[in-house]
Amino acid sequence: MSLLSQIPLFSGFDAEQLQHLEKHAVFRCFQKNSIVITEGDHSDSLYIIVSGRVRVFCSDENGKEVTLNDLKAGEYFGELALFDDKERSASVMATEPCRFLMLNKSSLLEAFRQTPDLAYNLIIHLTQRVRALTNNVKNLALMDVYGRVASTLLQLSERKGDRLITEIPLTQQEIANRVGASREMVSRIMKDLEIGGYIKVEKKKIVINDALPAHY
Repeated sequence: MSLLSQIPLFSGFDAEQLQHLEKHAVFRCFQKNSIVITEGDHSDSLYIIVSGRVRVFCSDENGKEVTLNDLKAGEYFGELALFDDKERSASVMATEPCRFLMLNKSSLLEAFRQTPDLAYNLIIHLTQRVRALTNNVKNLALMDVYGRVASTLLQLSERKGDRLITEIPLTQQEIANRVGASREMVSRIMKDLEIGGYIKVEKKKIVINDALPAHY
């Protein structure tokens, strides 16, 4: 089975089209904590995650970071450079050992012309990301730090039985990078939630045992 056939972006492609794309693709592997893309770089490839996870983030000249997204196998990044020929808008780091399938701009633009559904699928994907980023901006502007922490924990959690557990290991600094706050403030909030029995930390994953309070 074609790797691309398992990616929602390429639904609707026939075997010949997928084979043509994969013929022009390049496989690359990155170790954990390796930088895959650097903010400000000039490149135009689409990266499809075959295995592993990545973190998408921006940083300033002082090294302060804000995390924009986490992506897992079957998802992809780098699509903006396909359209505007501008520098990369964010950095991407492998948070696990990763294997990528990379498609260059010319191959994808040819695929857009041959299969308009691919362009439509990509527009849907971009719309979803814009909505998610809009929600993040709303939270940063209108919520206090506790509200942003609580919202982030819930967004990153999945239900397992009667509990919610974050999908990925999270340190207090990583949470702080997501919510635009200091690690010390996040540490106080997490400690109080743990004392209150709302959460507990198991191997860096956060278990939410009860509904989080509306206010801190």
